Amino acid sequence: MLKPLVTRFLQHITNQNNWSRAYLVAFAGKVVQFDFTLIKANLAILEDGSLSLAGEAAEPDAFIHIPPSLALRLLTKDEAAKMQIQIDGDAHLATELSKTLRQMRWDIEEDLSHLVGDITASKLGETTQKMLHETKKQTVNIAEMLTEYWQEEKPMLAKKRHIEQFNHDVDSLKSDIARFEKRLQKLTQQTSNSIES
Repeated sequence: MLKPLVTRFLQHITNQNNWSRAYLVAFAGKVVQFDFTLIKANLAILEDGSLSLAGEAAEPDAFIHIPPSLALRLLTKDEAAKMQIQIDGDAHLATELSKTLRQMRWDIEEDLSHLVGDITASKLGETTQKMLHETKKQTVNIAEMLTEYWQEEKPMLAKKRHIEQFNHDVDSLKSDIARFEKRLQKLTQQTSNSIES
């Protein structure tokens, strides 16, 4: 019941954003799985470049893994979080599809105008946009609050500066080990030369 509705919605959105078909038609027949840990969804790209919800049995060509903690950071527009999205399989396909989906917009007013007329649709569209903007703002505030809580009170997420410091320490340790190995090799060589003499 839900799958046909989601598929019709995806195809409708693709029709409203007709420009997207040119990008997606090259990947016709491919399936991408969006893995949010708790929920997995397979999207299939159809021959005409539109989208459909693929069945669970469909074999994905690419996987996009977004853990819940990362999803919160993405909501807060954390650019560093985008770099942590894990992609397996056909990376080019996954990247193009996710980029295209981010740029698609649902023209609610156009759909409402067929039901209630242009003027009413315009007013409803404005009200809906205000509600969506406020909801998005509240969601971002909650996501930022949870992120801060998980970083400060119950450390589950690392802060950017801590990750950078850790990476710096690992790099330093790596170069220290390389220098130590060279010294050890030199010392071993000197020791074996003095034993032979």
